Amino acid sequence: MVTKNSAVQKQDTLYFAPPVRNSFAFESIDTMKYSRDPSREKLHDASFDQKIESQMEAIALTGATHVAIATPYDEEFLPILKRWVEAARRHNLHVWFRGNWSGWEGWFEYPRITRAEHLEKTKQFILQHPYIFEDGDAFSSCPECENGGPGDPRQTGDVSGYREFLIAEHGIMRDAFMEIGRDVRVDLFSMNGDVAKLIMDKTTTKALGGTVTIDHYVKTPEQLIKDIDSLAEQSGGRIVIGEFGAPIPDIHGDMTEQEQANWIDRALSLLVKNPSIEGVNYWVGTGGSTEIWNSKGIPRQAVETLTKYYHPEIFYGTVRDDETGRVLSGVRVLYSDGKETETDKEGRFSRIFTGRIPSGVVFSFSGYEKRVLSKMSLDEEVTVTLEAEQRSIWLSAWDSFQKFLRN
Repeated sequence: MVTKNSAVQKQDTLYFAPPVRNSFAFESIDTMKYSRDPSREKLHDASFDQKIESQMEAIALTGATHVAIATPYDEEFLPILKRWVEAARRHNLHVWFRGNWSGWEGWFEYPRITRAEHLEKTKQFILQHPYIFEDGDAFSSCPECENGGPGDPRQTGDVSGYREFLIAEHGIMRDAFMEIGRDVRVDLFSMNGDVAKLIMDKTTTKALGGTVTIDHYVKTPEQLIKDIDSLAEQSGGRIVIGEFGAPIPDIHGDMTEQEQANWIDRALSLLVKNPSIEGVNYWVGTGGSTEIWNSKGIPRQAVETLTKYYHPEIFYGTVRDDETGRVLSGVRVLYSDGKETETDKEGRFSRIFTGRIPSGVVFSFSGYEKRVLSKMSLDEEVTVTLEAEQRSIWLSAWDSFQKFLRN
């Protein structure tokens, strides 16, 4: 017998809540083309809030845990940064702050700043604006830091200085968030994959929190995995994909909607199986060649593909003895695609699906009749009951006796 339970609180009884269904611990979509590039132009344009709101709503519907917002941290842009953050909160999204100080790369005609100035500005920004952060957010003070300041260590040769600067940034951010009492990630130092190969040795990776974050665009998903595996081994750290997407014309050429969706599907199907991957940020939601919504908010096929991984379907529930109601642990759960698992000590089972849904599932347990489900109820708790074999034999004999009496 299979029954459906509501995963809500009723009469002080909390049913089995849905297991975490995210394919990755950290799932994000980037808004840089809208949250950074027109920041000055839209600073006092109230009508732009409609665009912000629609993007936050669309991103939330994919199941993303975070939205990446790239608005600069300069005081001039604080009002529009607040508008982006407030919209994210309305849609229950954590924020990955991926802005920077405009003076680091010379955005918006700001004068260049030094490493020392960057460190002090970052510290003061966190301490003076605690209200824009929430537990679960992430804060990157200098994404692709190699693009500004003293320059790219691949050209300058200042590898040690670059490492020391990142480690100092990490320490300042960690201490500042501790001071304001916010649990915000500060270990996501996005950098070009080739820079990571140069910079992120085991010692540096450990000093930066054990995570390597790369903004990485390559021809094939297979090459992406190969590069990730190499970097994971070199650094000894977890990997977060700070930016990935397709098509980049110089790398992938032109793609149809279907070809883009296929590329993303292949990449995510490989990433989700890779134990080194902690999180991903798709670049970019709207704007640019890799966009998955056009400027009018109309989704491309890739939105459905991304959603399949960010918010996969799930089959979950509890197995119980049909007469006593006690939970059964160690029950074998065998799916028609050959995958199998067992119920835990509380009789619970779960499986998320990012691809084809199996046609059925069999529950088997020593001393009990097998239970075959030809159709699975997805995204809601089910209770599967198994009948003891001895009880089944007794009931069968009783039925036969009743038929004999009727005849």
